[in-house]
Amino acid sequence: MNSVFNLQSAQYKDKQKNRGRLLINCPDQPGIVATVSKYLFQYGANIIESNQYSTNHEGGSFFIRIEFECPNLQEKYKEIEQNFQVVANDFSMDWRLQLVSRLKRTAIFVSKELHCLREILLEWQNGDMMMEIPLVISNHEAAKELVESHKIPFYHIPATKENRQEAESQHLKLLEEFEIDVIILARYMQILTPNFVSAQPNKIINIHHSFLPAFVGARPYDRAYERGVKIIGATSHYVTNDLDEGPIIEQDIRRVDHRDHVEDLKRTGRSIERSVLARAVKWHLEDRIIVHGNKTVVF
Repeated sequence: MNSVFNLQSAQYKDKQKNRGRLLINCPDQPGIVATVSKYLFQYGANIIESNQYSTNHEGGSFFIRIEFECPNLQEKYKEIEQNFQVVANDFSMDWRLQLVSRLKRTAIFVSKELHCLREILLEWQNGDMMMEIPLVISNHEAAKELVESHKIPFYHIPATKENRQEAESQHLKLLEEFEIDVIILARYMQILTPNFVSAQPNKIINIHHSFLPAFVGARPYDRAYERGVKIIGATSHYVTNDLDEGPIIEQDIRRVDHRDHVEDLKRTGRSIERSVLARAVKWHLEDRIIVHGNKTVVF
């Protein structure tokens, strides 16, 4: 593994060893914030950031993300997590508690186009995207030199319509072996099977090279050019079994005009794709996203 990142990782983990994050989604009702705050206070926790949102204060859904500091959190974590279930039951909460010092283990999938992969690796190497990258998987060998230059294991697993299930069987074994928490599809140009997607709910982040819901599926820039659009964009979303219709995390756009041909759109689009995917991944790593149906709340 990259020695520079190893040093950054060790420093980050030590600095964040007493920091936790609590994410909650439940029916809106009085007393949620007060009860959660009191619960954390009894363990000596100090809330340093809190963001909340309600779809409707009368019968809607309530969302909150709390980041806190707690002395000796590593030792208290299991107790805090187990005992919080009593609070969760009282308010019918869907919740998760995270140790900030526990970096998410990430697998990156890529095909031939490497611009999104380069952006992710640059952010990671600079310490701006705190995660572990135990492996990169590709159905082509185009990324091999780049990946291995970062001292990351590279796995070339050819994947086509004909051998998709066999390839995904190998993927799933690797994901289990390396205890992967999140998968980044950095322009991985293969459709995933329902079996694969269902095994990783809300853990697969994709970048689609159009401003969804426009131009779902293949060749979006070609179709955008044919349609004569004045705006192109990119969308990062969680993967579901409905092609390019999973919960949207982040989007961005740029203006184009009649002088731009397909290659111009692709060139501009690559820049948008890089930044959109990077932001979506960062927000996931920082536990800023709560999935609600086919939407996301991003704090």
